[in-house]
Amino acid sequence: MKVYQNEFGISSTKRTEVIDITGRVEKIVEKSGVKNGICQIFLTHATAGLILQEAESGLTRDIEKMIQKQFPKGAGYEHDRIDDNADSHLASGFIGQSEIIPIKDGEMMRGTWQSILVLELDGPRNHRRVFVTIIGE
Repeated sequence: MKVYQNEFGISSTKRTEVIDITGRVEKIVEKSGVKNGICQIFLTHATAGLILQEAESGLTRDIEKMIQKQFPKGAGYEHDRIDDNADSHLASGFIGQSEIIPIKDGEMMRGTWQSILVLELDGPRNHRRVFVTIIGE
């Protein structure tokens, strides 16, 4: 059993933003040399999320709008007394910060329209850390 780990940084330009990281993760899977196993992607942040979804521009705008609607900024959250970003923490907690994708024959087993998307929930940020672990043989 082989374990390969790598990480990279991303930045955002808006408070709520969808960022496609599929290509970067695919390169890490290829570099790992693992043919069959799993790829785990993890964000080391409490105010960002990770989903598998289509990266079509209309849908990504819809995702951004839905997050803002479901977790409105300034809705009287208690945590806002400290950092004024409770909406970001709540959204991240419900969305989650990791995904696991099977690897078969050296490729991630994603559906045709599944991209790996980081959801920036408290931007803009200069550096968000994405940690990737590949386990397999």
